[in-house]
Amino acid sequence: MNNAQVDGYDRKILSLLQADGRLTNNDLSERVNLSSSQCSRRRQRLEEEGLIKGYRALLDRERLGFPLVNVITVTLATHNPDNARRFADLVARLPEVQEAYALTGEMDYILKVVTPDLKSLSEFVSAVLLPHESVQHVKTAIVLQTLKETGALPL
Repeated sequence: MNNAQVDGYDRKILSLLQADGRLTNNDLSERVNLSSSQCSRRRQRLEEEGLIKGYRALLDRERLGFPLVNVITVTLATHNPDNARRFADLVARLPEVQEAYALTGEMDYILKVVTPDLKSLSEFVSAVLLPHESVQHVKTAIVLQTLKETGALPL
């Protein structure tokens, strides 16, 4: 779906839902000045067309025991598709990894990893990442302060 098929009402609905996915069609109706049934049809179309991929609860990471956020850069031992696939398979199995990106430049990957404490971070790096056959080098940085954290798109 291209942007031409998303009108101002759709953008407003998307913006409201990404701020609060629990809004009812009646709530949306009041905020976008459309009937509840129109909001329902639009929401269903946005879901069916994949613009709304799903709904989830935003959990309190610190209160649930994961106060440490870590940014880890990884360089692979060799640069071939099989090695990259093995590393991607590893990352997909690790619940501590919240985000993972393949990069251009010096490092091959950057990971956002949450851990309960420094000991857990050390074990994660030493027992999981470094021994993996695809990994050559790992560099870890601990986040001291989160200035902004959002998944919201600038609609």
